[in-house]
Amino acid sequence: MNEPVEVTTAEAVSDPREAPASNATTAATATSIPSIPSTSSAAPAAVPDFRTHLKHRLSDKVTRGLTVPAVETAWHLDTLSGRLVEVSGGRSSASLTLVFRLVLEAQRRSEPVVWISDRDSVFFPPDAAETGVDLKALAVVWTGRTLDAARAADHLLRSGGFGLVVVDLGLRQASLPLHAQMRLAGLAKKHDCALVCITEKESTHPSIGSLVSLRADTARTERQGTRYRCEVRILKDKRRGPGWSHAEVCHGPDGLC
Repeated sequence: MNEPVEVTTAEAVSDPREAPASNATTAATATSIPSIPSTSSAAPAAVPDFRTHLKHRLSDKVTRGLTVPAVETAWHLDTLSGRLVEVSGGRSSASLTLVFRLVLEAQRRSEPVVWISDRDSVFFPPDAAETGVDLKALAVVWTGRTLDAARAADHLLRSGGFGLVVVDLGLRQASLPLHAQMRLAGLAKKHDCALVCITEKESTHPSIGSLVSLRADTARTERQGTRYRCEVRILKDKRRGPGWSHAEVCHGPDGLC
């Protein structure tokens, strides 16, 4: 059995769809799992000049907040890069906290990040800033329907300019047509980009599509004072297999505590 490893601390992100807020910050333990090599031997496609240009522009901007853990954990950008990912959870989930850990990790690597959302499903910017995320370096795109969000993600992925694309589908009970899944999954793999879709649903509800490479369910499971246990459980993983999990003990934002 794998031994737990210690992970460093971060601030929290709340969800304005809740009253008052839903997500939190880290002082964590995580379950380490063995790495299984990819079945594909092909090297990632060459990164276009546009992405290299953006990385140089961002390299001196992100200077505060959480230092990305040096220890090996399962929930990190390398695990998700090149894949179509769904992160889901109920109304009191930890989805935003755990996705913003990826945003911060990407910014620490000077990887450009874009967040696609509608105006009814958006993170609370002050909480995001408290985690150390540089809001000036985080592009945000407003869209309407689920297919509009998919089209926006398609265009952004084709540019090859982003290391992480987040699509917050929120309350929309979304499913993606197969042709859209094929394009998005193919573009994420081609440009070695993590495409992370956030949905608000229980783990028993269907995924947004069969081509999702990894599906994670998040929850806040315990509370001790102002600290919460935020957990992600992997329901589907085409590379490593389902069943593994990652947990963090988090300090809630002021509105939640």
